[in-house]
Amino acid sequence: MVAKAEQLYEGKAKILYACDQADKLVAHFKDDATAFNAKKKGTIINKGVFNNKISAVILKMLEDKGVKTHFVEVLSDRECLVKKVDIIPVEVVVRNVVAGSMAKKLGLEEGIVLKRPIVEFFYKSDPLDDPQINEDTAIAMDWATPEECVFLKEAALRVNEILLEFFDSLGIRLVDYKLEFGRSSDGILLADEITPDGCRLWDKATGEKLDKDRFRRDLGNVEEAYQKIFELVSNA
Repeated sequence: MVAKAEQLYEGKAKILYACDQADKLVAHFKDDATAFNAKKKGTIINKGVFNNKISAVILKMLEDKGVKTHFVEVLSDRECLVKKVDIIPVEVVVRNVVAGSMAKKLGLEEGIVLKRPIVEFFYKSDPLDDPQINEDTAIAMDWATPEECVFLKEAALRVNEILLEFFDSLGIRLVDYKLEFGRSSDGILLADEITPDGCRLWDKATGEKLDKDRFRRDLGNVEEAYQKIFELVSNA
């Protein structure tokens, strides 16, 4: 039994609590929904329950395949136990299909399958709208070392191989997604969550969007999309 203690941090999607294990935290998943770096806000009913389970299944699968993560165990519908990490302020985005900001910046149609995955770095800063950076910037600003930058890219590509196969088996196209990593006594760990909040997931047969773009773009049926991914992942 894990004894939850004081609240340490509240973000857009989760609250982190200290607990009776000094090297671990309790992560509570909220129903709050934000987009465009919190410029748009709302609620997705049961999102926290869905995301807690989805992320737990995926992170456990990645652990089983040799990717070190911060995930320890599920504690309840909305909470899980994670290892304490010092988050590297460099978000890693992996793209397999043209969509979102890439389509807008390059004037391309969404849905073009890329010949190879693209790995991009972004500075983790809500006030600055998470600007895109390159490896040299991350190193020059001491956000990550040269060795860490190499690790982040290699780890992201390994995660991508695993997730592409996993979601394909569920009839889902993994379009793009973001990853966060953190430093710990066990080395660099994959942290945060892997859920429809941070992934673009399209139904392979119909092209239906099953992720937070339904909230961003006012497409409706948001809860239903999260529930579908929840059910697919849970039964995998």
